[in-house]
Amino acid sequence: MKPIMRVRTFLLVALTALAGTACEEDDGATTWRLVWEDEFEGPAGTLPEPARWTFDIGADWGNAQLEYDTDRAENVSLDGQGNLAITARREPYQGQEYTSGRIKTQGLFEQAGGRFEARIRLPSGQGIWPAFWMLGANIETVGWPQCGEIDVMEYRGQEPSVVHGSLHGPGYSGGSGETGRYVLSGARFDTGFHVFAVEWSTEGIEWFVDGERYKVVKRGDVSGEWVFDAPFFILLNVAVGGGFVGPPDAATTFPQAMLVDWVRVHQSQP
Repeated sequence: MKPIMRVRTFLLVALTALAGTACEEDDGATTWRLVWEDEFEGPAGTLPEPARWTFDIGADWGNAQLEYDTDRAENVSLDGQGNLAITARREPYQGQEYTSGRIKTQGLFEQAGGRFEARIRLPSGQGIWPAFWMLGANIETVGWPQCGEIDVMEYRGQEPSVVHGSLHGPGYSGGSGETGRYVLSGARFDTGFHVFAVEWSTEGIEWFVDGERYKVVKRGDVSGEWVFDAPFFILLNVAVGGGFVGPPDAATTFPQAMLVDWVRVHQSQP
């Protein structure tokens, strides 16, 4: 056998062994099936697809936020590059000093459990508060926090390298929620896109950034009732001000946009 053939044979054996090991390690991994998505393709200035998204319009969402959320293209629209832009602006509107956008799938798409993920580039600046999150579909009847809240990603614009993942329910809401933080080493979330996800099963919920798990909450970990066995809907928004971030300051520039490349929802395969 020629030397080159020995090398090829060795590589084939090595790769086969590695593949076998990977298969064995993946035996217990969850298989996901895509069930809902939005890729935000379309002309610039187009509103998000009304069959997938609806708007929360108004102000005073209970967090001392300073913006008025609208259904205008100036605040929520496709950018023509395959992204949805949710844009906070400094402008007087309906008695508020700022405008922004808050969209949701309530009444259009709701699911209990699965993998929920989005690829997002975040804005930055003191007082800027973007989020990718979920609320229980029964919120209209039981209220918050009894409905439950899953914050897939929350972010304080003044901390551009840190995101938070949280769980809120009866007995563990607000400042007492189950919260974890992820620090992006040597980089910032406002300079590129990153994938934020949760994997939600009957046993608990796990949080990920770019495939790296950084927080797990099991049913028995919460200090109150576990309310995460029912369908939830998705929300995307950019708040201005509020207790989590404080108000903008003189150094905060506007407009500030959160760009969403895609949102995808999966169910686990049996």
